[in-house]
Order: sequence, then structure tokens, then C-alpha cells
Amino acid sequence: MRDKQRGFTLTELMIVIAIILILAGITIPNALRSKIAANEASAQNALEVLNNACFIYWTMYGGYPETLSNLGSVELIGSDLVSGVKTGYAFTYARGATDFSGNALSYSIEAVPSIAGITGRSEFFTDQTGVIRTSPRGTLSSSGAQVNQVVTEAPN
Repeated sequence: MRDKQRGFTLTELMIVIAIILILAGITIPNALRSKIAANEASAQNALEVLNNACFIYWTMYGGYPETLSNLGSVELIGSDLVSGVKTGYAFTYARGATDFSGNALSYSIEAVPSIAGITGRSEFFTDQTGVIRTSPRGTLSSSGAQVNQVVTEAPN
């Protein structure tokens, strides 16, 4: 007498694999979109922190800092922002024109995704006005769409 072998048939295994692939096809893109949205929100938050730190620095020293390192040296921002990279975004700080004493009268900060389309889809821009602007990758300027309201504004 022959023993019956127990197990799954090839058809049953293929159906299970197909279901797993369908579920993965649905959940993975959603997870990536969620991660991108979180990175973009973190970049906007970091720009708000940087704007506030620059305003405090201006209040303390009469001008805006030369680099992000200056903000870190007086402990206005954390080491992650001093490095210029945080949660998939690279931050570029540029000091503007100076007065006769050498104090910076303006600044600009750009936040660009480290890997376009994967860590973020939008670029962000801010300056001494405190307004954060956004635009699709590669078209960033001070005339981009406004993201936030002015939180702090440096005196003129």
C-alpha cells in the first residue's frame, strides 16, 4: 500500500506567491510615499529651526552667521544641521551682503533632496524673511510657492 504524500501542490504555492506579490506591490509604494512625505516635513521643520536660530544669532551679534557652523558653535542648532544633511535633505546656507562692519544683512538656505525622487520630491528655500517656499526639483527660487506663514521676522 502506498503512503499519501502530504504538502502543497505547485498551483497552491503559485497562488500564495501571487497574493504576496500583489500585497507587496500595494504596500511598498505607499510606504515610500509616506517616507518621502516625512522627509519633506522634516526638511520644512529644519528650515524653521534654522530661521529661528539665524534670528537669535542676529539678535545676539548684530548680523547673520557666516556658516551653519557658527550656529552650532553657539549651540543654536544640533550637530545634524551643522553638517548640512538631515533626513534625506542637504541644506545649503549662503550669507548675503554685509554692512560696513562686516555683519551679514541677509542669508538664504536651500534644502534639496539628497536623492531626487527617493528621499524627497520638492526643494525648499528660505531667507531672512522667514518664509519657506517650495518648488519641484530643479526650479527652486525665492518666488516659489509659499509653504508657511512668517513666524519670526528680523528687524530691518
